[in-house]
Amino acid sequence: MVDTKNRPFGKMLTAMVTPMLEDGELDYDGAARLASYLVDEQHNDGLIISGTTGESPTTSDDEKDRLLRAVVEAVGDRAQVVAGVGTNDTRHSVRLAKAAEAAGAHGLLAVTPYYNKPPQEGLIRHFSEIADTTELPVMLYDIPHRTGTPIASETLVRLAEHPRIVANKDAKDNVGASSWVMERTDLAYYCGTDILNLPLLSVGAAGFVSVVGHIVGSDLKDMIDAFEAGEVGQALAIHRRLTPVYTGMFRTQGVITTKAVLNLFGLPSGPVRTPLADASSELQALLREDLAAAGVKGPIGLAPHQAVPASAVRVERLTEGSV
Repeated sequence: MVDTKNRPFGKMLTAMVTPMLEDGELDYDGAARLASYLVDEQHNDGLIISGTTGESPTTSDDEKDRLLRAVVEAVGDRAQVVAGVGTNDTRHSVRLAKAAEAAGAHGLLAVTPYYNKPPQEGLIRHFSEIADTTELPVMLYDIPHRTGTPIASETLVRLAEHPRIVANKDAKDNVGASSWVMERTDLAYYCGTDILNLPLLSVGAAGFVSVVGHIVGSDLKDMIDAFEAGEVGQALAIHRRLTPVYTGMFRTQGVITTKAVLNLFGLPSGPVRTPLADASSELQALLREDLAAAGVKGPIGLAPHQAVPASAVRVERLTEGSV
């Protein structure tokens, strides 16, 4: 069972999308409203800002800074706000880390450098330099199917010796390797692959950094609570009920599907930036079916950007006999 005290960022976090206006500019007011909804209605303990789900590859440093400040102002007094600062350039990541600390972030998320495929010693130097830059705790992000480079288990053990490297967002999808590292370090593991949320809990994960937490974050937190209370059957029932959401939301790139669902729900979202492409009408129809199969409903059908305050929007579970 996970040490419940070793949760530097809480148990349930969502990697938040970055709302945009129809002209492609960032919707900072919308970001504040969405953050409030995720914390107050979906019961997230924390939010990742400017991660990949936040379209960090296509937002400028200035946009990232203003976005982070908007979210910190909106929810920083009641949730952990973690700034994505990972790039494939250590000096750039260091600049982002310093800016995030100045903006009031509570922690940093640093993804493995992508495309340039550094050796493991390079990863140690990269992550250590980021961690040395500020006084903020750091969550690593291990997602080799995107970056091309895994953080080796032995490297994670070495990185865990740094006093400010305290957590790992694990999207390696290797429960055995994750278990091996958890046995040998105090790293708090956060599952970064939604379909594996419950399996990773079973070997000691601290919680989740979720994409589907945008719409079922409260359910995911209930699953963690049930598992920790020894109600494994209840946790499994939640996992199985949410399977259509897990699979449906990753029919294509997760930003695309998440923004599509949030738009359908009338929540701040907007379009994606190229090279991504907005969900087709066919994909939107499939997503409606996925949500219905999981018993999730909301004010579906509202036009994108319709002025609906986040506090007035609730995603509810379908009751028997409802349509």
